[in-house]
Amino acid sequence: MAKENAKKRNVRRNFFILGRFIVTLLTIFACRCYDRDIEQKRWKNRQLISKGKKRERTWFLMKKLLALLLVAVMAMGLCSVASAEGYDQALIDAAKAEGELTVYGSCEEAYLNAACDKFQELFGITVNRQRLSTGEVAAKIEEENGNPSADVWFGGTTDPYNESVAKGLLEPYEAKNASHLLGDMYRDKDGCWYGIYKGILGFMCNTEELERLGLEEPKDWDDLLKPEYKGLIWMSNPNTAGTAKLVINTMVQMKGHDEAMKYFVELDKNIAQYTKSGSGPSKKVGIGECVIGIGFLHDGITQILDGYDNISLVIPASGTSFEIGATAIFKGAKHPNAAKLWIEFALSPDCVNIAKENESFQFLVIDNAEQPEEATAFGLDPENVIDYDFEDAKNNTSKYVEDYFNALGAAADGRFQTE
Repeated sequence: MAKENAKKRNVRRNFFILGRFIVTLLTIFACRCYDRDIEQKRWKNRQLISKGKKRERTWFLMKKLLALLLVAVMAMGLCSVASAEGYDQALIDAAKAEGELTVYGSCEEAYLNAACDKFQELFGITVNRQRLSTGEVAAKIEEENGNPSADVWFGGTTDPYNESVAKGLLEPYEAKNASHLLGDMYRDKDGCWYGIYKGILGFMCNTEELERLGLEEPKDWDDLLKPEYKGLIWMSNPNTAGTAKLVINTMVQMKGHDEAMKYFVELDKNIAQYTKSGSGPSKKVGIGECVIGIGFLHDGITQILDGYDNISLVIPASGTSFEIGATAIFKGAKHPNAAKLWIEFALSPDCVNIAKENESFQFLVIDNAEQPEEATAFGLDPENVIDYDFEDAKNNTSKYVEDYFNALGAAADGRFQTE
């Protein structure tokens, strides 16, 4: 399938290049003809005027003007075909008739804004946007119950998406551009969500603080339970962040349910803060407020590239899991055609290739995307992960989160941020 898509993509690209080449040749030819005819025109004008043939001169000029206009129309036609590649014109027209789109984004705000601005630029549709954690979005659309104040969800791990699917809060849509996905694991089987990127779970450590404290960085999940790390570890809040739900599901799948709950009771003794957002810990590692942060390693790359070279990235030795960052349409969306067009856009290079330019260095999961070199440069491998059971996560995430808080009991205190 990937080879066939690549072959089709190459044919389209070659056709476009050929079209551009033909337009360029026609334009050069027309311009040269026009320049050459300037002198002829001047000479003929003198002759024509002297003979009183002004009508013939006018017709001569009109023919040249029509030729230039024809070249311009051909150029615009070819360019419009290129810019609309991958999108259905009827869907574009229907989306434009609706006039606007509202996006809840759970990716980083820089990428959310860049993607919304790009969509608006491509299609001329006003895009309203709001950055919310996945937990906040899930709670909001559940409360709105089929009458959502937004049309689409963009970014964030699929664990909360799957919870929303189970509650009937996401609208199925069979996307044309889903043919570019690298595999069926990167989509909901009914089309309720589609993956756009893949992020690796791990630890981010402040090397300067660990050296000052005379501590080595943790190498694996069980290392985080060591008493010397008490008060040094940050994680996100499972009530508000999909990242934390993924951590819970990962431990259940790696250790078994009961052992996982015991693990979290012990881990809680070392945790100083549970942040509202999944990227919260990574943003505090470089400044030393958090010494060891549990989260997605691409968030650590963002901090390193922002100048915090005191951050190290740790892939747990016994294995780790990954998120699939997704996008979806809300059930009852008020702008359904604009929402469908957004899904097609999100599954295209127009959207995903601008991620790395906007603080997002996840691996991309469509076959015509440009992978971020930064991720592999820092030693990340999209295949070096456990065989994550998405079906179990889909069916049991809510229960596992409830069991998690029941296990912690009174320890679930003010460290769990919601603002």
